[in-house]
Amino acid sequence: MAAVFRRTVLKLLQLQESSHCVRFSVKDRSQYRSLWSVQNHHIQAQLSQNKPCSVRWLSVFTEDTPNPRSIKFLPGKPVLGTGSLDFPTSGSAECSSLARNLFQVEGVKSVFFGPDFITITKMDGVEWAPVKRHAIEIIAKFFESGEPVITGVTHPENNVSEEDDEIVAMIKELLDTRIRPTVQEDGGDVIFKGFEDGTVKLKLVGSCTGCPSSTVTLKSGIQNMLQFYIPEVDDVEQVVDEVDEINMKEFLELEKKLKDS
Repeated sequence: MAAVFRRTVLKLLQLQESSHCVRFSVKDRSQYRSLWSVQNHHIQAQLSQNKPCSVRWLSVFTEDTPNPRSIKFLPGKPVLGTGSLDFPTSGSAECSSLARNLFQVEGVKSVFFGPDFITITKMDGVEWAPVKRHAIEIIAKFFESGEPVITGVTHPENNVSEEDDEIVAMIKELLDTRIRPTVQEDGGDVIFKGFEDGTVKLKLVGSCTGCPSSTVTLKSGIQNMLQFYIPEVDDVEQVVDEVDEINMKEFLELEKKLKDS
């Protein structure tokens, strides 16, 4: 398990010596076959009744992440296209019917949208099999409907702005081009929150939230890479927004009620 947790760090360290990285993927082909079996049965039933039918080819794959409580779902279509959006609780999902539907699955703790993937984090003590099955059905049905993934909000970006000084611009550029793509491969993301007195402040989201390897990733991976390219960086610090603290408190209270009931 420790070797799995070090995966993100190793890939970040490899990036310091190489201009490209290798994509690791573990596809859940059993889910693909299951979806095809259901679709094929539907087609045969329609044909036997001489009814017109439409074929749906959307398949949803899954990938493991360094966080054993999080799994990455790939619908084979853009989710946000660029950037990411975190839904730590069901109450934060007003802008997305897809996220709200996923929170209806028993055992889902949080939902995270990336450019082309969805990361779901489950509650402790919940088996993955039923969560994955229901999540795949919801994701496939949603993308077949053609509905927008989010409405009325914009998702955060680390894009360099004209107001950034030279060091901040370099930090954001390095995050966007070398670090975020690697972290996103593991179902998470890194959001720039500030640079002060040599300390880079970052927020880890998605599968990185609560991951046993997040501290190692932050210090041994991200911090080493930033210091390698930007000598002005002395330290990297993980920050938590006030909203996140409130959401976590509400979740813990809800989890306690469920255990007591």
